[in-house]
Amino acid sequence: MNWELWTLAVSAFTSATVLPGTSDIALTALLLRNPNDWLSIFLVASVANSLGGIVSYGLGYWLPKRHRISDKAKRLFEKYGVWALLLSWMPVIGDLLPIGAGWLRLNVWLSAVMILLGKSIRYAVLTVLVLGGGWA
Repeated sequence: MNWELWTLAVSAFTSATVLPGTSDIALTALLLRNPNDWLSIFLVASVANSLGGIVSYGLGYWLPKRHRISDKAKRLFEKYGVWALLLSWMPVIGDLLPIGAGWLRLNVWLSAVMILLGKSIRYAVLTVLVLGGGWA
C-alpha cells in the first residue's frame, strides 16, 4: 500500500495547484480497497493537498505586484480575510484563493492553518461518505 499512498499524495498535491489532479478519485479508490487504513489515507490526502495549497500561496507571494488578481477574489479577501481560505477545497476557485492570499500577503501561518482546515474537512466528509455509505 506504500506506493498507493505516494500516488495519492502526488494526486492530492497537484489537485491543490493549477496542475490537474484527481485526488477525489484516488482517495475513494484507496478507501474502497483498504477501508481499515482510512486514517492513513485521510491524513496523506489532507497533508499533501494542503502542501499544494501552501505552494500556491508561495506562488502568489512571488507574483509581481504589476499582475492583478480578480476583483471578485480581492473583494472576498477584503470581506472575510484569511477565513476565505476555508473555501480553498472548492474546484477552480479553490486553486486561485491561496494564490490571491499570497499576492495580498495575508499572514502565512494563519493561511496555512485555514488551508489545512478547509481541505481536511473536505476529505473527512468524503471519507465518511465513502465508508459510511455502505460502499466499502
